[in-house]
Amino acid sequence: MRLIGALSHAIIDVAMIILLILGPRYAGFSGRQADLALVLAGSMFLLLAFTIAKLIRFAIHGAIELLIVILILIFPWIAGFARGVHSRNFYLFVGVVMLAIWFMTDFRGLRVRSADRGAGQE
Repeated sequence: MRLIGALSHAIIDVAMIILLILGPRYAGFSGRQADLALVLAGSMFLLLAFTIAKLIRFAIHGAIELLIVILILIFPWIAGFARGVHSRNFYLFVGVVMLAIWFMTDFRGLRVRSADRGAGQE
């Protein structure tokens, strides 16, 4: 069951952007790994802004976000910093949290449609 709607997902996206910006400092890593987190935060911000401005549909937002999540999960290995425990664990944590949120989000608006159907039957 998809529990998270568009507004809740937007709020969670803002929290994830903040986590990607501040996380490296608090997780204890810098350099290329931290720079990559800032690029990902910028990408997430643009995705959120384009979705809020209705330049892309929420379903497309979900598809793009899934690609970002997959990249976050594999970046430690493809970017060559998997041996850095702090950075690797940070990316895995963020990726797993974002993947769980992705699975719980109703990107197709089915929750709204079923609520509308239920209201029409009263």
